This record gives sequence, C-alpha cells and structure tokens, in this order.
Amino acid sequence: MSQSCAVSHLTLIRARAGCSAQVHAHLKQLIEPTLQVPGCLNFVLHPCDSDPLLWHVSGQWADACAMQAYFNSPLMDVFSTLLNQQVVCSLDFQTFDEQGSTPLRKRAS
Repeated sequence: MSQSCAVSHLTLIRARAGCSAQVHAHLKQLIEPTLQVPGCLNFVLHPCDSDPLLWHVSGQWADACAMQAYFNSPLMDVFSTLLNQQVVCSLDFQTFDEQGSTPLRKRAS
C-alpha cells in the first residue's frame, strides 16, 4: 500500500501596470473557499515586498489527489478570468512534493 505525502503549489501572478488592485480583488476571493477544500492544509495569498505587480499564492495539500481535485475545481476559474480580462502579464504554476522536487510546472502568459 502506498503512503501519501504532502504536496504544495506556488503560483506567481504578475499584474499588468495599473491592474494590481484588480488582480488582488480576484485572488483574495480564493482564500476562504480554498481553505474549505478537502485536503487543504494551508492556503496563502501575499504580495511581493519588492514588486507591487507580483502576487504569490501558495497552498499545502494532504496529498497529490487533493491538490489535483483543487486544480480541477471551479475555483481555478479565477485565473481564466484574469487572463480573459487581460489584467495579468503572466501566471506561473509550480507544484512540489515534500522532498522539494517539481513534478509539474505550467505557465501561461
């Protein structure tokens, strides 16, 4: 029987100039619903201290299945909205297992 291990994701979102507040307004709507997703251990949104256009979203998950269920959920539609409204320059999704390797990386810009 395989043992599940904790996994995490980091998403870096770069807002277009003049759009950081709008990006923040969309991203902060993720916090409470995501914390209620089964298997979510932690979920944080914070701005980059040195770059007002850069936002960090990170989540820790009980296992890869829980994280994948989140990625397949309607909550992820916020990223499509940001792209469709053309308020972001780039999105960089990275995932990590508890050993720190990166099994998956997606980027949209």
